[in-house]
Amino acid sequence: MTTPPAPAAVPAAVGGIEHRIEAAMPQLTPQEQRIAEFILDHVSELAVYNSSELAAMSGVSKATVSRLYRRLGFANSQEVREHVLARRSAGTPLGAAGAPAASPEGVAALLASERENLSRLLDALAGGTLHAVVTALVEAREVLVVGYRNSYPVALHLREQLVQCRGRVRIAPQPGQSLGEDLADLGEGDVVVLVGFRRRPARFAEILDAVVATGARCILITDPSGRALAARADLAIECPLESPAAFDSYASAMSLVSLVASAVLGADIRRGRSRIAGIDATYRGLAEIEGV
Repeated sequence: MTTPPAPAAVPAAVGGIEHRIEAAMPQLTPQEQRIAEFILDHVSELAVYNSSELAAMSGVSKATVSRLYRRLGFANSQEVREHVLARRSAGTPLGAAGAPAASPEGVAALLASERENLSRLLDALAGGTLHAVVTALVEAREVLVVGYRNSYPVALHLREQLVQCRGRVRIAPQPGQSLGEDLADLGEGDVVVLVGFRRRPARFAEILDAVVATGARCILITDPSGRALAARADLAIECPLESPAAFDSYASAMSLVSLVASAVLGADIRRGRSRIAGIDATYRGLAEIEGV
């Protein structure tokens, strides 16, 4: 009896499982296409369910699931699970069918996750890190806030809050600009806040080293994936980003911005109030902001 050949793997089986499925779809049997379509709608759940459970939920055999995995270049369901977990840890959005907030259970899960993230952040700040960061920002001659990609909105928000409290706060890089010009004039007495959440630029570690080389103090705001970089900075704060939703949550990061800016304002409340009053007067003179 001739042993049937093993199913062929997708040529150059690389990339996310969704891309592998799309490349392989024309070659799949109807049953394999059925489980493939199911997987595309439930990618995030592959980290939870084994082959038997996926087979039962999609209405195919366990052997079909295993055969599909081999076609996609995976040895078994454990390798698929590790693949999905690694991508999620790197910040890759892995959506499931239906939005998490579409049900009371989803809302409850989201709320519990945000509470946990905020609790972890506040616990990490309790050891004196917040005081050290605030002191550095208050005493700095100039503050440069740097952020790329998904870190840029948090960096911009931090700059917009700090500039209400003190002068000489800049954001970099400006749209379409490089960073070198912004680092050139920095030195001892200055502070750079480098915001670097996961899915950072490939050369982020070199950017951090370039900031440190200026002689300015470096405050790194990152997430658990950037923990190895923390030792290179003068101060580091870790914001949890975990979420039951497909995308990372930046609620803890935005809470940190509010907390830091409020503490900087409170460190010299008279100077801060005077600056805010002057800014508001300019707003009124230019009719820039409604209600001011």
